[in-house]
Amino acid sequence: MNVLLCYINTLNRFYDISAVEVGQHFYWQIGYFQVHAQVLITSWVVIAILLISTILVVRNPQTIPTSGQNFFEYVLEFIRDVSKTQIGEEYGPWVPFIGTLFLFIFVSNWSGALLPWKIIKLPHGELAAPTNDINTTVALALLTSVAYFYAGISKKGLAYFGKYIQPTPILLPINILEDFTKPLSLSFRLFGNILADELVVVVLVSLVPLVVPIPVMFLGLFTSGIQALIFATLAAAYIGESMEGHH
Repeated sequence: MNVLLCYINTLNRFYDISAVEVGQHFYWQIGYFQVHAQVLITSWVVIAILLISTILVVRNPQTIPTSGQNFFEYVLEFIRDVSKTQIGEEYGPWVPFIGTLFLFIFVSNWSGALLPWKIIKLPHGELAAPTNDINTTVALALLTSVAYFYAGISKKGLAYFGKYIQPTPILLPINILEDFTKPLSLSFRLFGNILADELVVVVLVSLVPLVVPIPVMFLGLFTSGIQALIFATLAAAYIGESMEGHH
């Protein structure tokens, strides 16, 4: 009963987190639902960039790879290496999931610095990187949670839940709490870093509009890529941990 109440309270916290707002926002009313239009628009743009670039490169693969094909093959090998390192020999089925997380977050983070979102005027608020919104990062973190629970249960069945009383039943509350803090840390780390980076750039541009913001923007591009790698690596590590049953 206590476990169920803990789970319900955690879900309520995630619901409260999804209501956090920074600045003004633009919404669409679809039936009884209020949809965060800014996040949907920018997410669709990121997805379109990924789909179009992939289709253009892989629609006609060459025996002697082109530069674009070489780049995508390198990215695929990189994602495979990350997945194999963190998950182990059974990494194969999880490469698409880890790769999707990494590429979506990477392109989303970079879009905040490289795409001129500010020139598109909205009735309320302004466009920004999808990962600049807590709703996006919480959704990605919850997907990761579902993935590692599925990985553990699909491999071990109900015996997976035995890990909560290892090495001693006294640690049951702490082990349960650990699984609920993972998505919290994932979502807040990504959201906080991207939001802080964009705020720093905006402040510097308003104060010193010429030379000074440029190095900060390049640093932001680097840290944005690192944040995508950290998120994907931790997601793979959590999946590997749930399948192996170790901490």
